[in-house]
Amino acid sequence: MKEISLLVVEGNLASENKNFKEAGIQTHTESLKESIANYHNKINYSVLNPSSEKNFNEIISKLESFDGIVWGGSSLNIYNDTPEIRRQIYFMKECFKKVKNIFAICWGMQVAVTAAGGVVRKSKNGAHIGIAKNIKINSEGLKHPIYKDKKSLFNTPAFNFDEVETLPKGTTLLSSNPVNNVQGLQFEIGVSKVWGIQYHPEITYEKMISLINFRKDRLINFRKAFENENDIDNHIKNIEQENQVTDKHSRMQELKNWLQYLNEN
Repeated sequence: MKEISLLVVEGNLASENKNFKEAGIQTHTESLKESIANYHNKINYSVLNPSSEKNFNEIISKLESFDGIVWGGSSLNIYNDTPEIRRQIYFMKECFKKVKNIFAICWGMQVAVTAAGGVVRKSKNGAHIGIAKNIKINSEGLKHPIYKDKKSLFNTPAFNFDEVETLPKGTTLLSSNPVNNVQGLQFEIGVSKVWGIQYHPEITYEKMISLINFRKDRLINFRKAFENENDIDNHIKNIEQENQVTDKHSRMQELKNWLQYLNEN
């Protein structure tokens, strides 16, 4: 096992991460590091939040030194076009010029797609709140290393209200489900090979339940995803049942496969 130099990109705003910490919930960067530790113990980490970090340009100058980038989730919606979101898209475009391997998770995939010329919109078929069901790996996905040893039909932790509408030129679609046609993809741009997924193998169902409770008022009153707290409680019971039958390593297979790819290339 070789030492890997890895940049973890934090998609959430600093204010959202502060809220997470006050609620006793791991940031997405913390979840990523904890999950990666299951499969690789020789990681030289750097962490960047493109929306707020002062060392933004310093990191850009060092991008070629990283073996790979993992870009995680966020509560942002990319079509809102705020300065913070524009910074993330700009940084992704810089990564395309200098980083060979990018693993783009949920929000990370949406940033990558947008930076590469694709389009992301609000999902027309509903949302994934804590869980995505019946993701099917297509014939291209079955041949792709991201899905090595993965069941061809699976459920997984997920939390998203948006979807990829238009794929970047040259993208290969790898998996879909009834809510999001684009669940897994690969494309190459600049020097980068981008593996993208719309769900969260690196986040536990327990954390997803914590996020649902943390966002309870927002989910009922703003997102209109649930009618009331009883509706949310029933949804959480469904996730708890799924958690009882889910194997930890099967859930994280995509993360394991990407790390193995980095280790071998």
